[in-house]
Amino acid sequence: MSDAEWAVVRPLLPVPGWLRGGAGRATGGLLPPRAMLDAIRYLIDNGTKWRALPADFPPWDRVCAFFRRWRNHDLVREFHDRLRRLARSGCGRRL
Repeated sequence: MSDAEWAVVRPLLPVPGWLRGGAGRATGGLLPPRAMLDAIRYLIDNGTKWRALPADFPPWDRVCAFFRRWRNHDLVREFHDRLRRLARSGCGRRL
């Protein structure tokens, strides 16, 4: 993902409860969301298995856990909806 793409995507990312602080999981040691999204995009684009993720991405098990956590908390859908709203409004289409 380019820096320009990341500048658009970053503000649209939902912030899950475990990253908001307070109750929930500690935030120490978490990998950056950009690295995780890049790894997931690579997997989707190349049809690769989780365990075949190249070494220049975060460890496959961490990426898989990140994706599953987002999916289980419906954050993937929320992120998709936000991206769709941005794209439609950018084209002058109704939301």
